[in-house]
Amino acid sequence: MSATIPAANHRTSISAKGSLMLPEDTPVQAQNPHENALELLAIAARHLQLDPGIHEILKHAERELTVNFPVKMDNGTMKTFTGYRVQHNIARGPSKGGLRFSLGATIEEVRALAMLMTWKCAIVNIPFGGSKGGVLCDPKQLSVGELERLTRRYTSEIGILIGPDTDIPAPDMGTNAQTMAWVMDTYSMSKGRTVPAVVTGKPVSVGGSEGRNDATGRGIVFVTREALREYGKRLADARVAVQGFGNVGGATARIFHEMGARVVAVSDAGGGLYNPNGLDIPALLECANRDGTLTTHTGGKPISSAELLELDVDVLVPAAIENQITGDNAHRIKAPIVVEGANGPTTPEADRILRDNGVFLVPDVLANAGGVVVSYFEWVQDLQFFFWQEEEVNAKMEAIMVHAYRDVRQTARREDVDMRLAAYIIGVSRVAEAATIRGIYP
Repeated sequence: MSATIPAANHRTSISAKGSLMLPEDTPVQAQNPHENALELLAIAARHLQLDPGIHEILKHAERELTVNFPVKMDNGTMKTFTGYRVQHNIARGPSKGGLRFSLGATIEEVRALAMLMTWKCAIVNIPFGGSKGGVLCDPKQLSVGELERLTRRYTSEIGILIGPDTDIPAPDMGTNAQTMAWVMDTYSMSKGRTVPAVVTGKPVSVGGSEGRNDATGRGIVFVTREALREYGKRLADARVAVQGFGNVGGATARIFHEMGARVVAVSDAGGGLYNPNGLDIPALLECANRDGTLTTHTGGKPISSAELLELDVDVLVPAAIENQITGDNAHRIKAPIVVEGANGPTTPEADRILRDNGVFLVPDVLANAGGVVVSYFEWVQDLQFFFWQEEEVNAKMEAIMVHAYRDVRQTARREDVDMRLAAYIIGVSRVAEAATIRGIYP
């Protein structure tokens, strides 16, 4: 794609309201994730009248590492896997970003997610840049032993980049707290001492933070509460649908339930359930943990994940995977508030449709930032070897998320733009300011 900021006849442009606009005949989903990320950056850069040199810097990752490494499988054979680690920007501090094991973990996806992390950290104003890592594999097809050997070998390969002062991984799709414990142990063995701050999202017993498992979901609930207040509603009066019932969606649904909201629909990869009177979320979580799916529960009407998106509810939380709200179904979304729990659940074309239909959307770079906020807390605790109680972690995270939401909302009103562009304006401007102040060495 072009290295310049898009003009009015480019595929994307700024509307009179300062929002992302796309021609009706644009084949939006033909682009790869990195191209979409570059276009969002270009829109923010245009709005900010960003110096072209700074814009050029921000378009590119500072470091990219591709590794191909062998792993001994349980049957005695050797298999070679490909992995990546991308550091997008370190102007505001060491880079921070998840590690995913997925067949979709291509270099283009990892580049896009690293850039997304740069803006996310800046939006909530924590001193990190953005990074991302991935290994091309299907973790469901690997045994625990194979996963451990893969994780340890991958960690050894990217050890030249990661470290508590340089780049701190965290769990993502296909990885979990156990994976992070293996990463931490492998890195520590190479240093001859325990280095808990090299990763976040670890078990509490090896330096993890209280409250980390629920952090993303809790942050989603906090920003939803702020959005509902603008509609004169309380959480206790809200009907909520959550697409996705994994680490993020399951925690989000449970915390909504605990805080008094009526969760009327949830779904996982196998399907969903709907009950207008509210679902028994603790029972559904127990069912999902026992059976591997919530669809065996009898507490609601079976529905598909696609049907869940179109329910008549007050709040819709797409917390599953990317590209769930598209140009094909956006006009059928009835929820007046959409809070993006997943990364990229709404396509650019759907963004325009939702906005034209008056839907208030809280973007992923703000809504799901609770995870990286508490990862920051875990990193700080590990560096100090001084740990906080869960109540303190939750209170500190709530203060940061509410402040970030209000910053974005104020910017949206002042600049007369939507929440996504307002968030990008804040994130890009903070990173650009740091890059400008630091200058270029030598």
